[in-house]
Amino acid sequence: MSRATDIEHPEAFHGLPVHVLPAPGESAGAGAAGSLPAADAVAWRLESAWQDDLDFPVLWRHFLDTVDASKVRALLIGPWWEDEYTPLTQVVELLVADAARLPSLRGLFLADVESEECEVSWLRLCDITPALEAYPLLEELVVRGGGTPAGPEDGETLRLRPVRHTSLKSLRFESGGLPGHVVRAVGACELPSLRSLELWLGSDWYGGDATVEDLAPLLSGGGLPALRHLGLQNSVVQDEIAAALASAPVVAQLDSLSLAMGTLGDTGGEALLAGQPLSHLSRLDLRHHYLGEEMLQRIVSACAPAVVDADPGDASDFDPEEDDERYVAVSE
Repeated sequence: MSRATDIEHPEAFHGLPVHVLPAPGESAGAGAAGSLPAADAVAWRLESAWQDDLDFPVLWRHFLDTVDASKVRALLIGPWWEDEYTPLTQVVELLVADAARLPSLRGLFLADVESEECEVSWLRLCDITPALEAYPLLEELVVRGGGTPAGPEDGETLRLRPVRHTSLKSLRFESGGLPGHVVRAVGACELPSLRSLELWLGSDWYGGDATVEDLAPLLSGGGLPALRHLGLQNSVVQDEIAAALASAPVVAQLDSLSLAMGTLGDTGGEALLAGQPLSHLSRLDLRHHYLGEEMLQRIVSACAPAVVDADPGDASDFDPEEDDERYVAVSE
């Protein structure tokens, strides 16, 4: 079965090409005489893991001393630990402490880490709320991780407190198991400018214990008046989510909807067909699905002229009667 996505480093972020900041003593690599690009011309990626004598605070100080931080528009935090996986706590503390030096920051990617560096479910995160509070002009936030911590003795997982943030336009949580308390916190936030929201809900094997009831505030649409894209995806309860969306008020205000990456089958497809029309959408993303070919064609016909993005071969390798053969695109 094809996968809708892979955990990998983006080549661009917040509309800018990604540039990895060279470590102290390394060549800048690009530009005239190996000079660094202009501070506002790229999205800066910082990575310090497994580099001799380079812990993240040293790299952070190097970043602030080397790049005109006042003009930095986008920042990606890559592997930040030294010899062993450590929580993101220190990274968030540094971001908060030096927020005044980054007045132009509009895009932030926390934990831009590939599986070769650390599996998504092993990333040890923390409470990311202080980062949102410290950057009231932030427009895009991506957070990767949030499931089972690296060790049972370490309770460092993703946390979020409800906040009011008037500038945020795009919010995405990429997780193999998004905790229910994070989903509830998102639903309790006041985000009047948010246009795009994606939640990779994941599997309960990796801490994804969110329920459809946890999604109720988001499905009502009342707290997200500007929302135009909603992704409730990568879920083991994709059929239940589809059934809830069939009558959810938020759908009427959307331009695009994603139920991709999860275990959507004919039961969920039937619920979508029996619910409110989806033909007003520009795109319905159903990639990595478990729909039978006949059901998929019925959905494509019912949603026209909306574009239904789904590979008809996705469901060819499994028995539709066997739920235990279904899996999400991103878990461990």
